[in-house]
Amino acid sequence: MQPFIHIDVANSEEVIPLLDARSRPLAGGTDMLPLMKEGIVAPERLINIKRAGDLRYIRADEDGLHIGALTTLDELDRHPDVRRDYTTLAQAAAEAASPQLRNMATLGGNLLQQARCWYYRGDFHCWLKGGELCHARDGRNEYHAIFDQSPCVAVYPSDPPAALMALEANLRIVGPQGARLVPVAEFLQPPSAERRTLHTLAPNELIVEVHVPKGPSGSVYLKAMDRATWAYALASVAVAANIRDGRAHNVRIVLGAVSNRPIRALAAEELVEGQLITPELARRAGETALAAARALEHNHYKLPLTRNLVAQALRDIMAG
Repeated sequence: MQPFIHIDVANSEEVIPLLDARSRPLAGGTDMLPLMKEGIVAPERLINIKRAGDLRYIRADEDGLHIGALTTLDELDRHPDVRRDYTTLAQAAAEAASPQLRNMATLGGNLLQQARCWYYRGDFHCWLKGGELCHARDGRNEYHAIFDQSPCVAVYPSDPPAALMALEANLRIVGPQGARLVPVAEFLQPPSAERRTLHTLAPNELIVEVHVPKGPSGSVYLKAMDRATWAYALASVAVAANIRDGRAHNVRIVLGAVSNRPIRALAAEELVEGQLITPELARRAGETALAAARALEHNHYKLPLTRNLVAQALRDIMAG
């Protein structure tokens, strides 16, 4: 690991002047420190923001839910308002990692988590690290994307952001030019030749808050893993909808762990919007959600797995 300077700050206002291309904020450190140990990032300065109490809160009011960026995943999972009114977010936080990691990992850091691809994390100069080749595309790719969005086929690894997209959440981001409000759906983007990250945060910016509008009447998060608990998703689905008179309205279906970013299944949403979701319609919605998916050599199992998760999530949301 490259030597670095460690700087403590007491609040968010002290952070922004210190951030640049050579610096990184340090919160829970559950992803940043492994990235440094693996030589993927080598900041000259770490700005320790863990003491910035103005970034750690959960507040529910008339315009929705306000979550400070330093709020831990464990706090999200345990909060009664989140569990009651934003169920998909609480479920996603609970599924994200082991209890020890959820106690450390922050929501802001979780949004910035980098790909878990073994080529990216290993001793390969892959495309995502600035190379010319995505080694997974024709290599070992059993955990990789089934929706092709960029030269890289790594999947976005975090759980809560899929739920946040289903809840149409926004991020408040602060930089030298002031604050900006960005939908999570716009913040998470496939990497490009000019920006080889899974998000659009500039080096001199900081996520300070997540705002979730008033929750729908029903929401759910389902995740399939290759072991019983605390693994990264093979596939996941977040669904949110208002259920009125037995029918689903304002339906949002978000697929996770199948592409460079969580993606809305817009055609499936249109299929079930305003409908009584029967088991047969739920099955058709799953097929529609995966109509554009194309498996790689070793991950064909993700197609039926994700289809079934969509169908199950829709059945669950109708069951209340």
